[in-house]
Amino acid sequence: MKRYFLLPALACAFLGAVPAQAEKKYDVGATDTTIKIGQTMPYSGPASSYGQIGKAEAAYFKMINEQGGINGRKIELTSLDDGYSPPKTVELVRQLVEQDEVLLVFDPLGTPSNSAIQRYLNGKKVPQLFVASGASKWNDPKNYPWTMGWQPNYQTEARIYAQQILKTKPAAKIAILYQNDDFGKDYVKGFKDELGDKAKLIVAEQSYEVTDPTIESQIVTLKGSGADVFLDITTPKFGAQAIRKVAEIGWKPDHYVTNVASSIGSVLTPAGLDNSVGLITTGYLKDSSDKAWDNDEAMNTWREFMKKYLPDANPLDGNNVYGYSVAQTFVYVIKQCGDDLTRENVMKHAASIKDLQLPLALPGVKINTSAENYAVFRSMQLQKFDGKQWVRFGEVLTGK
Repeated sequence: MKRYFLLPALACAFLGAVPAQAEKKYDVGATDTTIKIGQTMPYSGPASSYGQIGKAEAAYFKMINEQGGINGRKIELTSLDDGYSPPKTVELVRQLVEQDEVLLVFDPLGTPSNSAIQRYLNGKKVPQLFVASGASKWNDPKNYPWTMGWQPNYQTEARIYAQQILKTKPAAKIAILYQNDDFGKDYVKGFKDELGDKAKLIVAEQSYEVTDPTIESQIVTLKGSGADVFLDITTPKFGAQAIRKVAEIGWKPDHYVTNVASSIGSVLTPAGLDNSVGLITTGYLKDSSDKAWDNDEAMNTWREFMKKYLPDANPLDGNNVYGYSVAQTFVYVIKQCGDDLTRENVMKHAASIKDLQLPLALPGVKINTSAENYAVFRSMQLQKFDGKQWVRFGEVLTGK
């Protein structure tokens, strides 16, 4: 079980001024000098490539701490390996809350894992802040006021794919591969909802379990359906398998992959860059391989961060951009809290972000939250892989 005890804090220039506070207020986990937060990450198991997110966040907090902390306080992050196993997630989150006494749970990863702890954390009134999953259930402030996601909603992303397919291939024969859990089913629902009466274009569906060793037989079955469009709703390990198998059997559909399985470093490279040419996905963060950002100040700052704090990490792994950016968002919120570090105040400020343009978010893709709408990112842009990098096309699209 991996642990990272890291001390974060001060923010970049974009974080803004600190609001004045009349008196200091603390809940368990916060003091004059420290803020204790916890998380679970799949450093092992079938989704282990996502563990790089936790490493990037830990590195960012280390940098921030070296700059003096957030409002003079350093962050102690305890990051535990749950192996992408919901029962293990429950065990570790209880430990973080009841034994380690963290102020909040930050960016825990995985739809099934977070589903297993959502009711518990809300019952305890402990923030489940910036969940690393795009399930629609994280945007339900009425029933789960202590849970907030971060990345774009899976259903919103799926709707964008459906719009693009109807626009470019109205007589498509669509095949779908999806992970048989809330993650996969959320995408399928959004996709079918957007297709409406055109859902009859779907000619085949196959699912897989996260514990399956391979999805090769499903790919062969889907090809046999005669489909010319393939919606590939997978996590990185299975995404790489699917891309490789599609090429191996000579199937040439319009191939859409989820944003969460679009990393050049952790998905496309293992699958084969030649096999990945023509893939379509969506983006909301800058891609480090995109030549458009070669002279971008924010991207160059990130590259320097990577060289200093994550020298052995793959700079083409989008998980590093993700971890860096969600950590920035967290620092922004905590800085706005000033000296009122109660759980209630943390959620209040997380739910009142206005037009925040993160340095590594695509231009025009801003964060806006409210007490009624916890969706942090609502805009994305389509992009296609050319063999070396993702190339953006079309306008920034805003979903629900």
